[in-house]
Amino acid sequence: MKQVFQSLSTGEISLIEKPLPSPKKGQVLIKSSLSLLSAGTERSLVDFGKSNLIQKALKQPDKVKEVIDKTRTDGLMSTFNSVQSKLDEPLPLGYCNVGTIIKLGEGVKKLKVGQRVVSNGYHAEFVSVSENLCAVLSDDIKDSQAVFTVLGSIGLQGIRLLNPTFGETILVSGLGIIGILSAQILKSNGCRVIALDPDKQKCKLAQDLGIDCLNLNENSDAEKWCQNYTNNVGVDGVLITASTKSSDPIDLAAKVSRIRGRIVLVGVTGLEIRRDLFYKKELTFQISCSYGPGRYDPNYEELGNDYPIGFVRWTQQRNFEAIIHSFSTGMLKTESLISNYFQLDQVKKAYKYLLENYSSLGIILKYPEKCNLEKNSIILNNSNNFKKLKTKKPVVSFIGAGNYAQKVLIPSFFKANAKLNIISSQNGTGPVF
Repeated sequence: MKQVFQSLSTGEISLIEKPLPSPKKGQVLIKSSLSLLSAGTERSLVDFGKSNLIQKALKQPDKVKEVIDKTRTDGLMSTFNSVQSKLDEPLPLGYCNVGTIIKLGEGVKKLKVGQRVVSNGYHAEFVSVSENLCAVLSDDIKDSQAVFTVLGSIGLQGIRLLNPTFGETILVSGLGIIGILSAQILKSNGCRVIALDPDKQKCKLAQDLGIDCLNLNENSDAEKWCQNYTNNVGVDGVLITASTKSSDPIDLAAKVSRIRGRIVLVGVTGLEIRRDLFYKKELTFQISCSYGPGRYDPNYEELGNDYPIGFVRWTQQRNFEAIIHSFSTGMLKTESLISNYFQLDQVKKAYKYLLENYSSLGIILKYPEKCNLEKNSIILNNSNNFKKLKTKKPVVSFIGAGNYAQKVLIPSFFKANAKLNIISSQNGTGPVF
């Protein structure tokens, strides 16, 4: 099967042939039909990959501290080799996937073979995903709608933390996919919604959906605009969905908020908070974590232990289901958010389009209908085919291709001229050297 990877060292996008993954306990194997490029996240990853080492260090100051600490304990060359090895490791991309379940792992109870589902799977022909990270699609929902579910859930989780009530005025700062979907959710919740963005085309899309917008490039006095809209009271809450290195969105959110207003950060911005702005109004500020409760919890995501609905009403899977229901009722509209379609084999063109068209929103990858379901292995080197292998040199096979195997063991045997026979890996991603 084919899967999309990025080199963190160069930023290059590659479509790599790899074995079909096997669903672990609690997972399902999904044959992909569509996946969505996340404009904010994936554009920033590609930009990071294309930057030089100094620029990478400036973008990741916390990682620089780790490197300095490692240098003190392990030495300069060992640290340099570790950093270079990490940058050379291919990074799988994507987390907005729609497809059909073709196989169940042990212990899966809620899902069945043949069901169409949305998941946070990679850009790949087949993905193996935890049962709790999937949600079933009804027949009335198109794949082109469902592919926006994960991004919609990210916005929905931020809204749940913001806790808006009927009639409140909420500002959405940033009109990417998550921002526009969030604005629609807030409006459906009975809120008065206003929005800000520097991109004229994105403002136009939001206005066509009934959202009052201010183009920051045409009107720099956003504070006055927000105050006029609220009769100088200030907005009740701000949902920041922007992606920028600057802390300006947080400063502006504080300035336009009413006393004891709420600010929730869903996007990625600078985090230099001015105490005077927050102190005088007793503002609250919170950062939202992805799709909702359960995210990054191995008990939920890997072991499949759900949170009791009486204690945690909205898990990430239930947020998926809520977004899917809003597609079914027509509450959320996604047609205008689709900028372009590309076939999987055109993935490099898709990322080029993403980088060259800043106003682009939904870029969708389409997957071939027919795929080889039997091919669960690939031959890395024909001369190492174990059926024909005749050599006096040591022959080595590996079960597992984790970090230590990839960075230490396998390169060491390779440099020692050992013949590498078979490498078996759970997810099919092997070493690159």
